[in-house]
Amino acid sequence: MTTETSAIEVAGPRRPYGERDDDGARAERGDKAMRHFEIRHDGVTIPVSRDGRGRPLVLCPGLNSTQADLHELAGLLRRDHEVVTFDLRGHGLASAAGRYSFEDFLSDLAAVMAELRNLGTSSAPVLVGYSLGADLAVHYACEHPEAVAGLVLIDGANPVPEPFITEAVLPDFRAMCEELATRHEAVRGTARQVLLTAQEILDLNVEIDGVRSEILDRYRKISRPIRMIMSTAMAGDSGEGHAGRFNHNWRAGVERLVRERPHIDTTWLDADHQLVFTHAPDIARIIRNAPGPAGRTTS
Repeated sequence: MTTETSAIEVAGPRRPYGERDDDGARAERGDKAMRHFEIRHDGVTIPVSRDGRGRPLVLCPGLNSTQADLHELAGLLRRDHEVVTFDLRGHGLASAAGRYSFEDFLSDLAAVMAELRNLGTSSAPVLVGYSLGADLAVHYACEHPEAVAGLVLIDGANPVPEPFITEAVLPDFRAMCEELATRHEAVRGTARQVLLTAQEILDLNVEIDGVRSEILDRYRKISRPIRMIMSTAMAGDSGEGHAGRFNHNWRAGVERLVRERPHIDTTWLDADHQLVFTHAPDIARIIRNAPGPAGRTTS
């Protein structure tokens, strides 16, 4: 993967689905233990999985990532939480859609949260979002403050001071999106498929830049506990291409946020934007040991 590719909302699997994790435990428990159901809304079908015991937690994937991709992190979190995972439209086992925008993906998350309320959860869940999923979590919590106990934001929802996709880098981003769409063809028909075209991926990244330019206003309206887990080098540390500017912009966004909202707990991991795949045990440990709603339930 090139340095520039790491700077856009890119995700990918790191091991076969169901492979054993580092502790020798199954990353997934299997269909007999896990509850699966589907939500139909806005002309799309959203697959949802629910498993584990403890404080409820909803894990929202990002653009180009699926619940199958996040299976290692979900499996680790299920040791202390009842974890709900799902696929956004056009991703994984979800159906394709006629349109893909930030508001469309936000409606997918809202539909999942509404169904969980209908099913009756023991308490309001902690909402964990990765990449674009973090932005969705912030917007959802701003609009439905009573529906979440807290937020864990993994390398997303960053109020960066400058857009990532400028006219100068647009040709490079377009080429990377085309390469990414080509790679998606290799997993078509599997739980890791992404049905978006290169142009749709590019358009969404441009839209995400716009969303993040205004996200500080959303944070100001959230009173629930927030924990951020961020990568130190989201665009990689090779020093090639635009990586230096991207990484500086990423850190500057978090510093800007914490200056204004100093109650937000922030943990930096020595990783790039793939941290949810490369550092799943570290992320699970941070979530498990965090004070407040996201941490392990104590008696």
